[in-house]
Amino acid sequence: MTDLAGGDAELIAASLEEPERFAALFDRHAPAIHQYVARRLGRDAADDVTAETFLTAFRIRARFDPARAGVRPWLYGIAAKQIGRHRREEIRALKLLARTGHDPVADSWTDSADDRLAAEAAARPLAGALARLSTGDRHVLLLFAWADLGYQEIAEALDIPVGTVRSRLNRARRKLRTATGAAGSPLIEARIHEGDPA
Repeated sequence: MTDLAGGDAELIAASLEEPERFAALFDRHAPAIHQYVARRLGRDAADDVTAETFLTAFRIRARFDPARAGVRPWLYGIAAKQIGRHRREEIRALKLLARTGHDPVADSWTDSADDRLAAEAAARPLAGALARLSTGDRHVLLLFAWADLGYQEIAEALDIPVGTVRSRLNRARRKLRTATGAAGSPLIEARIHEGDPA
C-alpha cells in the first residue's frame, strides 16, 4: 500500500513548518496502528501505545527519510519499539488467550456465534505458540499477518534486511505449524506471496 492522496511524506515535511499538519497523518494511520497494537497488547494498552507511537513520530519527524517506501513502515517500526516496551503485557495477553480461548479484540470481527466458537477453539493453541516465539519472529509474523505489511515494508519498519524478514517469517510459520498441528491456520498461511518459500 502506498501513501494516501496528499502524500504522507509531504505532510511530514510540511509539518516541520506547520506542526498542525501532522494531525492529518494521525487521522490517516492511527486507526490501523491502534487495531494492530490492540491485537498485540489488548485494547487497554492500545490507546497508550498508539499515542506514544505518534508522539514519537512527531518528535522525530525531521529524521524521516522521504526516500523510504512509505510512512506506514516507519510508523509500524515505531509502534514495534513501543510494543517491545510493553512485551510483558503482550505475553500475558497471549497466555490468557491460550488458557481461555477468548479474544476480546476479535469479537468485533466475528458475526455469528458459530464463527466465534471456531475462532476461539483455534485461538488457544495459536496464542500459546505466539507467546513462545522470539520477539523478532513475532514482530515479523504479526506485521505481515495483522498489519498487512509486505517484506520490504517490514524490513524498513524493523531496520533489518529483507532476507532476515523471510527467514524469520518462515521460522515463525514452521514453529506455529508444529505447535498447533494446523497446516492451514489463517495466521500461519496469511498472505503467502512475494515468492515466500513457506
